[in-house]
Amino acid sequence: MDRDQDQEDARQAGERLVAAHASEDPFAAAFKATRMPMIITDPNQHDNPIIFCNGAFERLTGYSSDELIGRNCRILQGPETSRDTVAVVRDAVAGGRSVSVDILNYKKDGSAFWNALFINPVWDRQGQITYFFASQLDFTNIKSREADLASARHQAEEEVKDRTNDLRAALTAKTLLIHEVDHRVRNNLLTMASIVKMQLRLTKDQGQQDALMAVLNRIEAISIVQRKLFTTNDVTRFDLGDFAYELVLDLLGAMKRDDIRLTLDISPAYVPALKASPLSLILNELIGDALSRGIRDSGGDIHVVIKQFNERLLIRVEDISEPIIPDEMSAELSRLLLERSALQVGATIERKCEERHTTVDVTLRVES
Repeated sequence: MDRDQDQEDARQAGERLVAAHASEDPFAAAFKATRMPMIITDPNQHDNPIIFCNGAFERLTGYSSDELIGRNCRILQGPETSRDTVAVVRDAVAGGRSVSVDILNYKKDGSAFWNALFINPVWDRQGQITYFFASQLDFTNIKSREADLASARHQAEEEVKDRTNDLRAALTAKTLLIHEVDHRVRNNLLTMASIVKMQLRLTKDQGQQDALMAVLNRIEAISIVQRKLFTTNDVTRFDLGDFAYELVLDLLGAMKRDDIRLTLDISPAYVPALKASPLSLILNELIGDALSRGIRDSGGDIHVVIKQFNERLLIRVEDISEPIIPDEMSAELSRLLLERSALQVGATIERKCEERHTTVDVTLRVES
């Protein structure tokens, strides 16, 4: 009977937490949809039970939400789980401290997996811990590269630590829980980018290298969005022009090519924060498409325009180069990402191709 009541208390706490955030909240949506397994626990209930988990956590562990809600995370421990590591986690939680460890956990079917575990406390405005937020990364398949992974995670955490004070000062318009979700999302993005970079260094095939680099560029584009959203005084708006300027210079600057000529016509263009991520992907795909059409191999011209007039926003990417046939699979993936991101923000795409000259216009309505 006590077990049933504990589970019901945990379930109600999770429902209250979800109800506190609108369904269109980009961070709530990211928590539910991300492939990174994540959970929230409530230390104010008996045994600090799980009160919310996303689908990725269910898929990782094999447990359903009904089986997890109301249970302590020790459900994932097994015969070979390090007691010393468990003690480190237990002491950190008891002391209200953040902790990151590599721990051997077990799924519902009894199979073991190596888990890179990140746990952060969430405080209310009175300085009381209201939740613990935890994310997991299954790195079983790359356990042999444990030293590289630990180094990458350490670098990511150091980067996040260096910006923590500035980040907290900038996030005054958001609730404390959203602050912490953003903190962990960016931490996870940095970790994922580090893993992709490790794989890129180990990959010899040029086609695989190009595919990994495309993935890395997308992760880093989203990372720039997260950083810019939460280092401004107004977190409800996002300056796409400022983002575009940094993204384009980063992408082309990394190539170190004198035969790529870049011109920019970029003005401040403020859009709702909810549209920041899909618009960043649109711009990243347009630049990537221009490079894949031949500029990467033979050089050429790229002209980028970001203009806001009345209630319309224009994103234009023009390129002039000797055209080549891009990789079919990569081109199809880029097309799908571009179309779905445009659909998400209500944008239209118009493409014009005349021999060596390609122009792509993306237009959408934005609030003035």
